[in-house]
Amino acid sequence: MSTPNPGPTELHFAVSGMHCGGCSNAVSRRLGKLDSVDSVEVSLDDKLVRVLGTALVAQELRAAITEAGYEARLLA
Repeated sequence: MSTPNPGPTELHFAVSGMHCGGCSNAVSRRLGKLDSVDSVEVSLDDKLVRVLGTALVAQELRAAITEAGYEARLLA
């Protein structure tokens, strides 16, 4: 039985609907509440969110972005 790699993970999301600093802060605050998240970087120009953390779960992050009021798509 193998265990998941507990090392840092990085995931990127395309997020639609963000247009200002308030939008960026809402997404960052919501993702920052998750235990697995170490840091969040938001690019309003590109509508992208980069999440760094340990043992990140894409579905959990996407749900958090949706709860903040935005649509998110995991990028490969």
